[in-house]
Amino acid sequence: MLSLGLVLTLPFALAQSSPVIDLGYARYQGTVDIATNITNFLGIRYAAAPLGDLRFRAPQPPVHVADVQPATVAPNECLQAASGKSPTNPLDSRAAQVSPSEDCLFLNDAAGRPLKDLPTVVWIHGGGYIAGQASSVSGEDIIKQSNHDVVVVLIQYRLGIFGFLASCAVKQDGALNAGLLDQDFALRWVNQHIAKFGGDPSKVTIWGESAGAGSVLQHVVANGGKTRPQLFRGLITSSTFLPSQYPFDDPIPEFLFRQVVAGANCTSAVNALTCLRAADANLLETLNNNINLGGFFGTYSTVPVIDGEFITQRPTLSFLERKVNGESLLSVTNTFEGTIFINPNVSVAAAPYALDLFPKLTPSQAKTVDALYGGLGTELFQVEAIYGESILICPTYYMLHAFPGMSFKGEFAIPSGLHISDVAYYFPGGVAPPFNNTDFINAFAHSFTSFIINQDPNHKVSETITPKWDRYVTGGYGYEETKMLFNKTDAGQPVVQPISTGEALLERCRFWSSVGNLTGQ
Repeated sequence: MLSLGLVLTLPFALAQSSPVIDLGYARYQGTVDIATNITNFLGIRYAAAPLGDLRFRAPQPPVHVADVQPATVAPNECLQAASGKSPTNPLDSRAAQVSPSEDCLFLNDAAGRPLKDLPTVVWIHGGGYIAGQASSVSGEDIIKQSNHDVVVVLIQYRLGIFGFLASCAVKQDGALNAGLLDQDFALRWVNQHIAKFGGDPSKVTIWGESAGAGSVLQHVVANGGKTRPQLFRGLITSSTFLPSQYPFDDPIPEFLFRQVVAGANCTSAVNALTCLRAADANLLETLNNNINLGGFFGTYSTVPVIDGEFITQRPTLSFLERKVNGESLLSVTNTFEGTIFINPNVSVAAAPYALDLFPKLTPSQAKTVDALYGGLGTELFQVEAIYGESILICPTYYMLHAFPGMSFKGEFAIPSGLHISDVAYYFPGGVAPPFNNTDFINAFAHSFTSFIINQDPNHKVSETITPKWDRYVTGGYGYEETKMLFNKTDAGQPVVQPISTGEALLERCRFWSSVGNLTGQ
């Protein structure tokens, strides 16, 4: 049977050397690391296994288990896929360390001192909604940075077609955005159970990187900004990821659904979803991988959609209307977010690339893209900037403006400033990051733990070289669009200082916002 799971890392050691937590439906036994005084629970099931008839449906409560369950081994990761490798977008003409398993919905939990009511952070992994797992990082890193003053929860959720298959058929006989519903179910688990691990359910911050940050974005706009009960107060996004998010019945998700149905030999079935639920998971995993591999280079085919219930409208529109959940926001982007998503062996100009990336743009709008990006350097640099800004950087700014007076912006620029390169500085995992400078690492990492604890990166658990970090959006009569730069000099000295957001970047972001109905954002 498939299950949902989490990895919970606690900042304190419970009384026993092998503590047992009773969740009502099951008892889990964790372990205490005497050297660090940190308690870990690995592989807690937070929902029923999404197998058989539960495949493509909303998560359900876990079944009752009588025996004590060992929470000492990293859980299975969800079934994975690879990103697009096609040199052209096949959807253009349709624009009108752990074993992978379908039983993967677990979480890990960690904590470190015998206190109650501690701030809690829930980490949502990235991977383009097609890859990643909770166990790729360690909650112990954050606990140590916080001086053992937080509880850490790392969650998993269904990926690829298992979590994001969309169509009218799924709407009628399943659950759209099942992967997001898994995350929501895990957040509700935290709300109900985290006090048993020393956490305070009223002091939860959700944090993610890349598609994990994109997931945070989805929870910000979920339920029209009226999620109840309140599942989190704070939000942290590291490289917010907002690819095209079409309505569930758009020709593109419908085309992808037909591909899955055909590949599973379910085209002639009376009920396609019934047929797909009976299909072998290995066959579906092959289809999952092939569909995503066949996507346009650097893109991801199975991503969230506008489902009309959990996600009611385009996220960009929700930000403009400030229909949001949460109270405060810390967002960090990297300087060159788009580089790793571009095929360096294919030369293409800005305008045609924009039409490949967003097939619904008009030729006139593509010319505007060319005018905005044409002077930024080589053609390769231009298309890297188009991807990085339209899908990762600009959506971050849209979200920042939805939290006037309660948002902070950072930029990670340590060379080469690529997507994902910041992760090693707040999740070192025993491996020294490339710029192994203690002053820099403390300045960067403690900003996050300070925000988790105080909802403000300025109140750190120890002194760092970071100067006063002003809010990005002040509200009132205008904006102070400043951000904190994290960089280093050529001589290897840390640079942490406030800088202004350039007007040229904001102008390009305004353009992408204006065509959000066509880019699907």
